[in-house]
Amino acid sequence: MTDALELDALWEDFHRVVNMTSQELAAWLRVSDADESTEPLPDQAGPPTGQHVLAILQKRRTDLTDDDVQVMYEVVDTVTEQTDRDNEPRAEDSDLRHRLMTIGHDPLKP
Repeated sequence: MTDALELDALWEDFHRVVNMTSQELAAWLRVSDADESTEPLPDQAGPPTGQHVLAILQKRRTDLTDDDVQVMYEVVDTVTEQTDRDNEPRAEDSDLRHRLMTIGHDPLKP
């Protein structure tokens, strides 16, 4: 497991880049997985990483597992890399926006 100072920094970074609430993320995962005739069960909606991010958002820092920490690093790296590369995401970048939203980051949210 990560040491306490590193975990504190990761926790802050994760909650900085994941700017959607757990309710917003859960709703987005359901909508993004739905099609014209079916909608997945709420606990099965979205990709595994999105489901894991949602689970992390519902945990306390002291309850994190090693898998949670790994996903948190991946999410922070992914969001940081995409936002650094693209500077100001635009509304017309819907594919990028939707990919980032599946991991809890809405680039158009203030």
